[in-house]
Amino acid sequence: MTRIKQIVGAALVDSLERPERLLAARRTAPPEYAGMWEFPGGKIEPGESAQQALLRELVEELGVTAALGAELEGPTPGGWPLNAGAGMRVWLGRVTDGTPEPLQDHDTLLWVDLAGQEILALEWIPADLPIVHALIALTTAPGDKG
Repeated sequence: MTRIKQIVGAALVDSLERPERLLAARRTAPPEYAGMWEFPGGKIEPGESAQQALLRELVEELGVTAALGAELEGPTPGGWPLNAGAGMRVWLGRVTDGTPEPLQDHDTLLWVDLAGQEILALEWIPADLPIVHALIALTTAPGDKG
């Protein structure tokens, strides 16, 4: 059995209790994804847990520290399929220190409302789009008194 490469990503929101806005990051590379939007994150380094890797990636890519909330569980044990050889686990997160800046891998950051069409108007990396839909469903679930 081939082991998939594990990637971690953050759905950085304005509140872990009642998220209304998401921080989207626009890629600069590779060429096939340049200009498309994604969740910030990256690879797990040897000796790191998934959460440790995600917190490190947020410092490297955005210059922020964050508190992680619940995992936005994907449809497979590896999380959300990115391609045949990789999956991404995604956690909700909230910035606790610093102001997000596009330091690495991104050229623009944008806070978008989770309700409405603004978030879906962005050109998301195809593998990230199902995660966007799951996040919208989670934050606009019936019974949410928002």
